[in-house]
Amino acid sequence: MSGAKRHGAGDVAEHDDGVLDVLGVRVRYRDDGLRTQPPVLLLHGIGRSLEDWQGLYGRLAPDHRVISVDLPGFGLSERTEGRYSLESMARFVIAALDILGEHRPLHVVGNSLGGAIAMKISALEPQRVRSLVLVNSAGFGKEVTIALRLLAVRPIGKRLMKDKSRKAAYRTERALFYDKRFVTEERLDHAQRVGGNPVYDDVLLAVARHLGTFRGVRRRWRNELLRVVAAQRKPTLVVWGDEDRVLPASHLDHARTVFPHAEFHLFEKCGHMPQIEREEEFDAMVRTFIKGVEAGSP
Repeated sequence: MSGAKRHGAGDVAEHDDGVLDVLGVRVRYRDDGLRTQPPVLLLHGIGRSLEDWQGLYGRLAPDHRVISVDLPGFGLSERTEGRYSLESMARFVIAALDILGEHRPLHVVGNSLGGAIAMKISALEPQRVRSLVLVNSAGFGKEVTIALRLLAVRPIGKRLMKDKSRKAAYRTERALFYDKRFVTEERLDHAQRVGGNPVYDDVLLAVARHLGTFRGVRRRWRNELLRVVAAQRKPTLVVWGDEDRVLPASHLDHARTVFPHAEFHLFEKCGHMPQIEREEEFDAMVRTFIKGVEAGSP
């Protein structure tokens, strides 16, 4: 490990925010809470970072181990070599968990791309996932914002990525929220910092092309992933914002069909990131769900 802190079984990391060496790649991570408590893994969306879960850390850490990472090539992490895919990203997260010494079944909470990766982890290694919280998750429908569809078109995507202005950062952040007050100067500063990661453009374009085309999110990976995860019938909570401009709330209807065993919630006047725009309500809902799963476990 490079830059990672080692802890005994009973130690507390109130805010362990560092860098792991995962398969030769330096990855930023955060690891909070008691190592003896049930583990929770938080996975952010495409082009995002672990800051998207800021509201959950303090609430979950008193009685959980809370782990999050900047996915490779996003946030402040380095990229992996070779082809990007849901499987490669899921296996990378699993490798990071191994380095952190966390092998127990996890409550996995994923937003957007992070939701698809959460499901992929469950498909690849079902014993490592105790429950799923899918937040405006990719995988439940074809429809997606035109911005991501354009990124899947190689020459257009490259041209779009050249604009690193404050105005471009504002447009991207504004699309994530129903209420523009959440597009703060601090979030814009961070967005420009993340966008300045030297591998950011290549990775974003690679992931966009893997997931979809100009016509929308690819059907093959969606159908196969949903089929496998639905058959597992794990405790699942699916939530959405009714004003999502990235992945429309109509995807929640399909989620109800393919995951009849799951719990569902639609946040009103909320965009793509309920964990930020409805922070208090979202946090309470996730904690109640996890508590229920743990109470029902043998």
